[in-house]
Amino acid sequence: MADLKKPTSKTKSEMEETVTRVRTPHRDNNEILATVESLLGANRLRIRCMDGVVRMGRIPGSMKKKTWIREGDVVIIVPWEFQNEKADVIWKYTRPQVEWLERKGYLKG
Repeated sequence: MADLKKPTSKTKSEMEETVTRVRTPHRDNNEILATVESLLGANRLRIRCMDGVVRMGRIPGSMKKKTWIREGDVVIIVPWEFQNEKADVIWKYTRPQVEWLERKGYLKG
């Protein structure tokens, strides 16, 4: 009998190894990198931004079910125009993307 082998599929971590494109924050759109400090419930987060301000973040409905955000995740936020201490989360980075951001100097510290 011939030796029939199943085609091996890549695991999730092997597929994420190569970073082809990383979205960076656009300054002209007032986007800032931030790290999630804690989850507050009701789609709210406490986030520490790269400009040194701790803000209350909100996960909009378009991201709520598709993207799961945990403590320690790096995200892009847009501060509100009328309340600077609040912001909307618009993007979440994967682990290889965070490593790329650290190598390129976007994340300080």
